[in-house]
Formats: sequence, C-alpha cells, structure tokens
Amino acid sequence: MNGDQNPSFRRLIVPWYDSEAACLLMIFLMDLVFLFAAAGVDEARRTPEFGAYMGLPVLLLVLSGIVIVSTTIRLIRRFLRVMRHRSR
Repeated sequence: MNGDQNPSFRRLIVPWYDSEAACLLMIFLMDLVFLFAAAGVDEARRTPEFGAYMGLPVLLLVLSGIVIVSTTIRLIRRFLRVMRHRSR
C-alpha cells in the first residue's frame, strides 16, 4: 500500500499572525512608524528645546527598522523555500 508521501499531519500550518498578508501588513505599519519616528528625530534636531527628547524617536526608529528587516527576511526565506519546493 503506497499512500500519500506528504500526509496531512506533516504539512506545515502557518498561524494567521505569521501569514504572508499579516507580515506585509506589519511591514506597512512599521514603515509608517519608521516615517513618524524619522519626523520626530528631524523635529528634535531642528528645535533646541526638544533635543533632550530625541531618544524616544531614535528608539522607535531603530525598533521599527529591526521589525521591518526581520519580517522581510522571514518572507524572503519563506518565498525561497516555496520556490525550492516547486522546483523539485
């Protein structure tokens, strides 16, 4: 008896929060946060009274950049895995 080589219990189930649509939405929202933080850094540099508060926009800039890069890497790896699987 030769059954299915990839039975259903072995198939990868991607949670909704790690789906392609959710990742793309997260990248879009983090882009908005990144732009908001960049505007905050620019405003803090131009206004001397706000110079002491530049840490928060810089933190937002760095953290949103990390999320954007890590999510993009995750999507690229997933895409390459799918393309490798299709070429077999």
